[in-house]
Amino acid sequence: MIFSSLIFLYLFLPICLVSYAAAKTVRSRNIVLVIFSLIFYAWGEPTRIIYLILSAVVNYFCGLGVSKLKAEWQRKGVLAVSLLYNLGMIVHFKYSGFLMENINAIFGTEFPVPDIVQLVGISFYTFQVISYVVDCYWEKIEPQQDPLKFLLYVSLFPQLIAGPIVRYSTIAAEIEDRTTTMIDLSEGLTRFTVGLAKKVVLADQLFRIVDSFLGGTPEQLTICGTWYGVIIYSLYIYFDFSGYSDMAIGLGRIFGFHFDENFDHPFLCKDIQEFWQRWHISLGTFFRDYLMPVPVFGIRNKYLSLGLVWLCTGIWHGASWNYILWGVYYGAFILLETKIGKKKMKKIPLWLRHVYNKLVIIIGFGIFYFEDTAQLGSFLRNLTFFNPNGFSSYFEQISLKNNIWLILAAILCTFPLLQIPKRIREKHPNSNQLISVAGTAVCMVLLVLSSILLVDATTKAFLYYRF
Repeated sequence: MIFSSLIFLYLFLPICLVSYAAAKTVRSRNIVLVIFSLIFYAWGEPTRIIYLILSAVVNYFCGLGVSKLKAEWQRKGVLAVSLLYNLGMIVHFKYSGFLMENINAIFGTEFPVPDIVQLVGISFYTFQVISYVVDCYWEKIEPQQDPLKFLLYVSLFPQLIAGPIVRYSTIAAEIEDRTTTMIDLSEGLTRFTVGLAKKVVLADQLFRIVDSFLGGTPEQLTICGTWYGVIIYSLYIYFDFSGYSDMAIGLGRIFGFHFDENFDHPFLCKDIQEFWQRWHISLGTFFRDYLMPVPVFGIRNKYLSLGLVWLCTGIWHGASWNYILWGVYYGAFILLETKIGKKKMKKIPLWLRHVYNKLVIIIGFGIFYFEDTAQLGSFLRNLTFFNPNGFSSYFEQISLKNNIWLILAAILCTFPLLQIPKRIREKHPNSNQLISVAGTAVCMVLLVLSSILLVDATTKAFLYYRF
């Protein structure tokens, strides 16, 4: 089940909200959320909840073990079991086919390539339980004693499928006791509606353009057509993923949970390091906190650790060489900026820094898109004047003309527009009621428009569901 579907919006969510409101105690509300979370995850493929529950059981006991056992070798042993199990599950479901294909290609063997259906959201909830067990081992948190509450943490449906990656410490107190105020309800519904509009009104419509340019025969595109297609793809992936994060954060708020932010207007960045401080924040902080401290080949070196982080960032996104290249690509620019230093970077004219980082980001999204290496090579060539198809064609001119208002709206929405009402309220306190009424009206319009677009439409899953 996905958030941007009529069955979720007008059946699943209302029933869940009514059931949750009818529950009078925190425990009964936790039970309601666990039941609906399992239904949400099992929708369309019921057997996958077995692996979700198994992950919760294994890591529940591992969390207790690393906290309760006295001998250090025992605690390390339990931690190793948790890491081997969790990473083993990811490798099995996500990378086993890729690994076997490359073994056959390198050694000339003919081992059968397993055709295993990837578990939706496995990278997200597995990273959550890894962070939980490691934090228990580091004694940063107390282990959860109640298996139901731990299952709630693992399976909570707003962030289960595509993040953000929620640390246990972030919501530990709210699992135990929480209330939903009118402010929570209002801001949660607003955030959810904005995220829904990002997905349905912007991302899904932008994808039509992406598919018409990059999804067919990208090797035949002109220079302008190639740049146009990948720029639109950059906007699409931002609104698709940040839209999901907004909806997840909004839903969490409705149920009394306060998740950390996952996006902070990343296209406003001045360099690549800042971009990754604003983009997919929960993944970046996970690798920073849990992978950077790991010695590489027994050596503690920030540059080796940086290389490991970006290699793993690429691998995390998928079982394909383009994702590995994508991670190494960004790692190289992060390393370059690190070597230059922040003070010297700031001396570069601001306009030049913006041009530089936008080019790097846009080309990076092209590397991210093309899993086929031949098409990736054609794409990189076609960005330049080595493109044999010419500079421009009628195709992109017509597309730009037909979609100009959609594209302008998308570009405008990469800016922090929601901060404008807050600033007006700060300067003009008497305008609170007017802004509230206007905000409610805008949300109603966005909800109606999104619902209309979803009628008779083929529901398009969020891109990051596959990661």
